[in-house]
Amino acid sequence: MIEPTYVNTLGFRVFSDELDLISIDNIRAKVINTISPNSYGLSTKDQIFCDALKKSDYLVLDGVYFAFASIILQGRNIKKNQGPDVFNYFINRLGKKKSRAFFLGSTIETLKKIQERMNKEYPSVEVMVYSPPFKVEFTDDDNDKMISAINEFKPDVLFVGMTCPKQEKWSVKHKEVLKTGLIICIGNVFDWFAGTQKPIHQFWYKIRMAWLIRIFLRPEIFKRNIRNQMKLFTDVILLFLRIKKIQNA
Repeated sequence: MIEPTYVNTLGFRVFSDELDLISIDNIRAKVINTISPNSYGLSTKDQIFCDALKKSDYLVLDGVYFAFASIILQGRNIKKNQGPDVFNYFINRLGKKKSRAFFLGSTIETLKKIQERMNKEYPSVEVMVYSPPFKVEFTDDDNDKMISAINEFKPDVLFVGMTCPKQEKWSVKHKEVLKTGLIICIGNVFDWFAGTQKPIHQFWYKIRMAWLIRIFLRPEIFKRNIRNQMKLFTDVILLFLRIKKIQNA
């Protein structure tokens, strides 16, 4: 078995290899989370979120600018595996055989559109969906209902779209009791796949400018996340100048 390549950057062990090396089996649930400038900034203010990222089985590169930290500080790039890349890869992989996918998160309307598209484009994939209550924190009863629905269905892959950092925390916290092969947190991809939000063309991802298009499409997200993103760039400069040391939580 080929061992995947990882790059340690800013205290995080980031997967930097082909997604083919990630297996799907129901022996033990494995979590795929993403890291970006925004999630890095959030992790410096939220220890539980920071721990969730570090405890992920596979932490993949979402915002490509996080890779700049590795290039500047270590001279090593990190392979891009952004949310849409990860979703498209695994949904196509599931579509090649009879399999099961569970979508947890978003609204009932969005989930219905996801289910309709899945039935048309991936008829070999059996789909189940669940829309959790929209709240800051789930109750024990909320969690029990979600876990029961997932375990009764026993999906090969569980896609979670409950926004960052809620989805990452929830997935890592409950992975030991979930009967699934992979748990993949992909957030906004739910809306893109459902068609409720306009997706960003792959061209912009290739030239590493998807963030600029996202500003025009969702300016409110840019305003909300800009401080977290700037935290990454500030820390990289301070580390490069050796004014600051990496804090491994």
